[in-house]
Amino acid sequence: MLMNLFKFKGGVKPPTNKTQSLGKPIAQAPIPSRLVVPLHQSIGGTPRPVVQAGDKVLKGQLIGEADGWISAAVHAPTSGTVVEVAMHVQPHPSGLDALCVVIEPDGKDEWIPREPVNYKALTPEQVRERLQQAGVVGLGGAVFPTHGKLTASKTVPMEEMVINGAECEPFITCDDLLMRERAEEVVRGIGIFRDLLQPKRVLIGIEDNKPEAAAAMRAAVQAVGENFEVIPVPTLYPAGGAKQLIRVLTGKEVPAAKRSTDLGVQCFNVATAYTAWRAITHGEPVVSRLVTVTGNVHEPRNYEVLIGTPMDELLKLATPHPDTDGIIMGGPMMGFLVPQPNVPVVKATNCLIAHSDRLFPPKAPEMPCIRCGSCAQACPHELQPFEMYWFSRAKNFGKTQEYHIFDCIECGCCSFVCPSRIPLVQYFRFAKSEIWAREREKNAADQAKERFEFKQLREEREKAEKAEKLAKAAAAQAAKKAAEAAAAAAAGDTAATSPQAADAPAIDAEKVARQAAIQAAMERAKAQREAAQPKNTDNLTPDQQQAAAEIEARRAAARLAVPEAPANEKSE
Repeated sequence: MLMNLFKFKGGVKPPTNKTQSLGKPIAQAPIPSRLVVPLHQSIGGTPRPVVQAGDKVLKGQLIGEADGWISAAVHAPTSGTVVEVAMHVQPHPSGLDALCVVIEPDGKDEWIPREPVNYKALTPEQVRERLQQAGVVGLGGAVFPTHGKLTASKTVPMEEMVINGAECEPFITCDDLLMRERAEEVVRGIGIFRDLLQPKRVLIGIEDNKPEAAAAMRAAVQAVGENFEVIPVPTLYPAGGAKQLIRVLTGKEVPAAKRSTDLGVQCFNVATAYTAWRAITHGEPVVSRLVTVTGNVHEPRNYEVLIGTPMDELLKLATPHPDTDGIIMGGPMMGFLVPQPNVPVVKATNCLIAHSDRLFPPKAPEMPCIRCGSCAQACPHELQPFEMYWFSRAKNFGKTQEYHIFDCIECGCCSFVCPSRIPLVQYFRFAKSEIWAREREKNAADQAKERFEFKQLREEREKAEKAEKLAKAAAAQAAKKAAEAAAAAAAGDTAATSPQAADAPAIDAEKVARQAAIQAAMERAKAQREAAQPKNTDNLTPDQQQAAAEIEARRAAARLAVPEAPANEKSE
């Protein structure tokens, strides 16, 4: 059935270079010498390791438990022994390390007990949970956990479900071969997604340069008895982008601030549907994927590869030419040179291109921007790359955001058509990373400020509570003293009228006499000590002895001059 298609703005037509790897069927890559399985292979939380060095594992056994809802589990790609759980370099432009489980295969490739189920007997929640536990993620490149996309909006009915078989990036053919050789399983996986989302239409978009894949999918749809629509779309990069394919097939343009589900559309890759079918009905978690190995090699081909396989070992299967000087993961438009040749294959690895200067000649030096506007004409998101470039170069990141830099999908169309050979995407990535870094710093500063203000508030509250307690204690003490004073006054009035009050003068006289006797005794004891103390005058000179004698005489005369007072006078 013919269908009216829509167009998206921009796009380019680079050389496809796909025929090289389409000459042979999918091959099974051998088990490598060791597997380095990263725990973080999807958007979302990093799975927690559940194994440790020395553990024996089977193929498909859980080695990384999902951390939160937007996270997917990780499994052992084959049977063997866990060598270590440690940091290793990742296939990422940054070359940073990440936590990995390193497994030494035993060669048996022994599976865990698998439990195939009829998904129609499960609730939608149980199906989504099984997909998460099986580690099913988007294999088109985004690696978003699939179960998180299978919950329909409660407010917007699902109109269309789009299945992405466009595979628009040059060199990559893994989805093409998958649809040719395993079309029925892809269609059955699409049926699982259809039953969960309940869309009104299912549209399978395949670029018109893949007629064999489109024919195989149509035959599989008829064999399974589904009413899915297989629709050829024009070959134009980046028609395989989710928003671009939705635009071509439905005419709906997804705004930057919204998700496709807000417009009643959801999009999945064909390889994602295939792995979902294997996970649900065969009990097989995602432990391998199809990878195109091509570029500067003698025998380009598609392989089914265990996750964690070192890329250099996989590249050897295609016999690279001697002048190969690197490995590109992904396509030439959006891919990147891996930091080390032995980094592992991950769930996002759909293609490895052997790099050489002969295949990818070095670009000529960058020239000044002439503001020709070619980049704006090629941009599929209708942005103004030349403006974003100027402000990125000037580090005016606020202005880059005004020009919607985060709407850029980094497809590379602008760099491809730039006559000045400016690596525009690299500038945009730099600007985004700087904006993200500043946002993190700002958030950290805001959190520190909140903690400081909370601490001050707490200290002020504690001081106020302490002052309140002290005030209450002081008031209680004052009240107690007032009560004691009132009681003493009342007791005094009572004592003044009692018979014992007449004996008070006699008691006071006895007290005075006792104190006078004590004082007299103390004076006598002092005088006795002074008299008994020897006078050490042997070492004094005659003049010193005479001066000492005169001092003693004056003291004696002073004592005789003061008459002794009566005892009662001394006590006053």
